[in-house]
Amino acid sequence: MPSPPPPAGSFATTLPTYQRSEVILFIMSKVPLPSLHQAVDTGRTGENRNRLTQIMLLKSLLQVSTGFQCNNMMSALPSNFLDRLLSTALMEDAEIRLFVLEILISFIDRHGNRHKFSTISTLSDISVLKLKVDKCSRQDTVFMKKHSQQLYRHIYLSCKEETNVQKHYEALYGLLALISIELANEEVVVDLIRLVLAVQDVAQVNEENLPVYNRCALYALGAAYLNLISQLTTVPAFCQHIHEVIETRKKEAPYMLPEDVFVERPRLSQNLDGVVIELLFRQSKISEVLGGSGYNSDRLCLPYIPQLTDEDRLSKRRSIGETISLQVEVESRNSPEKEERVPAEEITYETLKKAIGEQLLGAVDSVAVEEQERERRRQVVEKFQKAPFEEIAAHCGARASLLQSKLNQIFEITIR
Repeated sequence: MPSPPPPAGSFATTLPTYQRSEVILFIMSKVPLPSLHQAVDTGRTGENRNRLTQIMLLKSLLQVSTGFQCNNMMSALPSNFLDRLLSTALMEDAEIRLFVLEILISFIDRHGNRHKFSTISTLSDISVLKLKVDKCSRQDTVFMKKHSQQLYRHIYLSCKEETNVQKHYEALYGLLALISIELANEEVVVDLIRLVLAVQDVAQVNEENLPVYNRCALYALGAAYLNLISQLTTVPAFCQHIHEVIETRKKEAPYMLPEDVFVERPRLSQNLDGVVIELLFRQSKISEVLGGSGYNSDRLCLPYIPQLTDEDRLSKRRSIGETISLQVEVESRNSPEKEERVPAEEITYETLKKAIGEQLLGAVDSVAVEEQERERRRQVVEKFQKAPFEEIAAHCGARASLLQSKLNQIFEITIR
């Protein structure tokens, strides 16, 4: 029996970096996406075909990206590639979303730290992980200034998916941790903390009507990440607040910690309503303690709110009603509040003829004005080139005298 053919990306693992980059861009360009610019097959058969193609290409992309070394993230994740990759992160298919998270982790992990975050936990001392941490380079800072909000938005929306399982939360934790290690400066740390606190609010308010497991998982994810980032920032008061909340959860609500949630048999609580404040990481407290250490406390106080984009309107998960309401909202923002809608003017042959005639007349007038201006400039240049020096000096002196007299009049009026 013949062996199955190797994955499409297997040959690229032996190529040099620049050629692997070309292969990566090529593979990503072939992934079918629901967008305005690329048609996808519809119907049951078409959806199955699209899904198989997406999974095959994303598997190949994951294989090529594993071990990919590129010091400049702008080169590793150019805009055209990142936009298409993150578009797949909003798809309904849970397997496809997991592939996207793993691909992002492969690209961002440049120091071999990803396996150290394969298990989510609240370690009291992260030094046992022996993390390899470098200072954020200038190129990485530029990359995050350009793409950070895009990344945060997709992480936030991925956390709200009802079909997430343990592997998704492990990948989300790994992605947050690697961004904090590989690409973080002070501004990025502040925004990541705001993002995770917003995820905690998602679990607490539960506007999405998430299952109990998903809510507990979001609480646990937030605890694990804040425990990690507090030790990375080494601000004692910040570490103390995170430690106090974790200890309180251990005693009163272990179902809000990763050690009880991300196990083979999760120990959950069926009543997550009315969680007391002592069990929550408080934004005001974190802003206070980090602000005292030089972090931007004003920004820390602002709740994280993702911005809606065209991708949300194109997402398969949105209902028709939601899409229409969002379009109406966008149109109302772009138009004046009290603007009345005017019926569209009927377009006929005569109106077109009249419009074209007006355009031609306007073009002729503008050409005539330009010609006159060009002739005037030519005369001025010619005068200064050919006229005697005394004439030029007299002309300039007369203009200077006129200007001085006007200024004297203005000063006299001002004094009076």
